[in-house]
Amino acid sequence: MFEIILVAIGANLTSAVGQTPLATCQWAVEQLTQLPSLELRGVSRWFATQAVPVSDQPRFINGVVWLSGAIQPGRMLQALHEIEAAAGRQRGVPNAARTLDLDLLAMDGLVVTKPELTLPHPRLQHRAFVLAPLHDVRPDWRHPVSGIEITALVAAVANQDVQAL
Repeated sequence: MFEIILVAIGANLTSAVGQTPLATCQWAVEQLTQLPSLELRGVSRWFATQAVPVSDQPRFINGVVWLSGAIQPGRMLQALHEIEAAAGRQRGVPNAARTLDLDLLAMDGLVVTKPELTLPHPRLQHRAFVLAPLHDVRPDWRHPVSGIEITALVAAVANQDVQAL
């Protein structure tokens, strides 16, 4: 049983069925609530952000969801990929624009380093578009490896362009 399962949600393209990125992100939250053995504990505000690395892509809509429940990390990642595929996600060039991006950020204090799964997410501490919404849902969160508090992590990326909607 995991008390804290954190999932980042992002989109910057209209979906195959014509949903805006915000509507797709909201749809993804609904899909997450339907996963067996999981309970929705919190949803952050939505934020508009530039693509990382910076490019001429449309701005992303980003948020973070806090879930809890009994699921294995590999199964959780598989479920996220299934939801992305249902939203029309095409995997190709890294950092490309996308209809939906779901990232498994952390599961309690679990540390995993495998080719198919790394927990906590290896770049979360460098991305304001993840840290700002993560702070919304878990203002007491600490990075499981570094031990740094979320408020300090957010302050370290304060120069990145993140705007609450």
